[in-house]
Amino acid sequence: MRRRKQGFKFTITSLLVATTLLAAACSQQPAAQPSQPGSGQGAPSSQGESKQPIKIGVLASLTGALEDYGKQTTRGFELGIAYATGGTNEVAGRPIEVIIEDTETKSDVAVKKATKLIEDDQVDFLVGSSSSGDTLAVVPLAEEHKKIMVVEPAAADSITADNWNKYVFRTARNSSQDAIAGALAIAKQGTKIATLAPDYAFGRDGVAAFKEVAEKQGAQIVLEEYADQKTTDFTPNLQKIIQAKPEYLFVIWSGANTPWSQIADMKLQEQGIKVSTGTADFATLKTMRTMVGMEGFTLYYYDLPKNEVNDWLIEEHKKRHNGEAPDLFVPGGMTAAMAIVEAVKKSNGDTNADNLIPLMEGMSFDSPKGKMTFRPEDHQALQVMYAIRLEQKDGMEWPVPVLMGELSPEDTAPPVRNKR
Repeated sequence: MRRRKQGFKFTITSLLVATTLLAAACSQQPAAQPSQPGSGQGAPSSQGESKQPIKIGVLASLTGALEDYGKQTTRGFELGIAYATGGTNEVAGRPIEVIIEDTETKSDVAVKKATKLIEDDQVDFLVGSSSSGDTLAVVPLAEEHKKIMVVEPAAADSITADNWNKYVFRTARNSSQDAIAGALAIAKQGTKIATLAPDYAFGRDGVAAFKEVAEKQGAQIVLEEYADQKTTDFTPNLQKIIQAKPEYLFVIWSGANTPWSQIADMKLQEQGIKVSTGTADFATLKTMRTMVGMEGFTLYYYDLPKNEVNDWLIEEHKKRHNGEAPDLFVPGGMTAAMAIVEAVKKSNGDTNADNLIPLMEGMSFDSPKGKMTFRPEDHQALQVMYAIRLEQKDGMEWPVPVLMGELSPEDTAPPVRNKR
């Protein structure tokens, strides 16, 4: 497998060394063989020596507002390839080559980079992106060029709804899955709720989905407040929310510029407004120290899932990254890689998208969150979500999401919206 960024190239040798170390501890994972210097590929088996590599183009925000998300996803993707191939970095006798491009969290750049991956690098698969806006801009290219695009971690409903095409498969959860989990946590008959979200597809789709579920539960949405995606001053938004006098404020947010410190400064909870949200990455959790006791949900926190894949992920991630546990979007990147490898196994090495689609529809595959399944109707992966409460624990820099209960794939299955 080769990872390549714009203007930068390196082989997978260091990744394979780490995988070899893991194999000594986990005997069921076969040891990896180092690549030839400068080859950019894992050592192919004798069966696959004459076979062309499978090329996977990963679009990620490695700079810009969502760069932490992009870095997490690419870390996870590399781990997923290593795990799914048992350290050989090949599948069906074909070596895997990964080419990573930075979208800069800009839709026009995402289109340019995706075009380069398809036309110049001739990738077999696209993966990404960190931003829903970037992803929506690239989705038409997947259809035009007949390439499977595995969407991770972008969550906007429209990706698998109005803007969906048959080449799109999503391992990421979507906004409706977030919304269902969030609504089940707080929405009851007569409950008054305000929402706060970023003013772009991710935020608006999330609020629409939350509102639909909450109103079915009998709740009343008294205000939908949208803030600029890049704002650092939420004061005018929070003043409107206070004036609306909701019982709950449900917050949807992504990125480093979080509203939590200002929510605390303006004492919303002291004014009788309970705050609920989906907990995010470690950096965001550090800003939520005043939210201890809050009940909400999360799509992942590293010590919540109890399965062998997640155990491997935690151990291996700590080995490779200075003892750090995997953050919010690392498991998603790993899952996207595992889904692609599973699909190519099923096709016996065939990467023709039109041949892969019927094999992937309804396909179940392992992930750090347990078993996932691509729903045939819209190719959305159905998956577990987690109802949590934030608690302070000794030695932790942030309030820890503590499991209140798992929400099954059936509990959080979103509506099919693509009009297929």
